Amino acid sequence: MNLLHVDSSILGPNSVSRALSKAAVERLKGENPAVQVTYRDLVADPVAHLTGRYLAGQSPDVQHDQALQEDLALGGKVLEEFLAADVVVIGVALYNFTVASQLKAWIDRVLVAGKTFRYTDKGAEGLAGGKRVILTVARGGVYRPGSPHASFEHAETYLRSVFTFMGIPEQDIVVAEGLAVGPEQRAAATKSALETISTLKAA
Repeated sequence: MNLLHVDSSILGPNSVSRALSKAAVERLKGENPAVQVTYRDLVADPVAHLTGRYLAGQSPDVQHDQALQEDLALGGKVLEEFLAADVVVIGVALYNFTVASQLKAWIDRVLVAGKTFRYTDKGAEGLAGGKRVILTVARGGVYRPGSPHASFEHAETYLRSVFTFMGIPEQDIVVAEGLAVGPEQRAAATKSALETISTLKAA
């Protein structure tokens, strides 16, 4: 089993989403020691944001300078890592109501027409089915359904849409929220999320 582990929080060792994604990977490896892990830290090793040059550069008619060649090579590598994965674990931090820009840049390299989805006369069709996606989400505020700020949440809901569009409608989502409310809430939310992670099955 190939597992792709992606982190996006800018908080390093202070990040709850990183702690949760690490726990999820360790849980799955404990369930199945044969799991092969590829790790991508989008903060330590960022993926450049999508540009018009990158899109145009995929045409054989476009002249490639070294910077564009390197960008195209990185985009290809990121996509291949995703395509090769049976399981994808993503540490998701909520920043200003949505995902980190680093994670959005990664998504723009894996949400690719003809590779992970295609358009047909009957509408869009996902091509990445068969994968398992686990999202470990950390939120400073409270955005759960029914809360006053539920409609402000555009990270978990966005990622649900992204992976559903690619043909992965079912995702495992573990959320720790209210982390900025205070130390007790942070500890309780983290503990609850880790307990949920401890029940994840490898298959």
